[in-house]
Amino acid sequence: MNTMLERAIAEAARLPDDRQETIARLILEEMEAERGWEERFAGSGDRLAELARRAKAQHARGETTPLIFPEK
Repeated sequence: MNTMLERAIAEAARLPDDRQETIARLILEEMEAERGWEERFAGSGDRLAELARRAKAQHARGETTPLIFPEK
């Protein structure tokens, strides 16, 4: 466990039980969401490569419009 996580857990351990439950739930939900993203992207490499190839081909044929962002 790294220093930052150790510090966060030590701080959370000083809180009332209901606050600890809330923090624990948030951490676990975040970890689950991260796993979900990893699973979704794990099998998308070929699909993303195909989309990139098609986008490059469209651009080469002049079928794209440049994005113009306003200056600040």
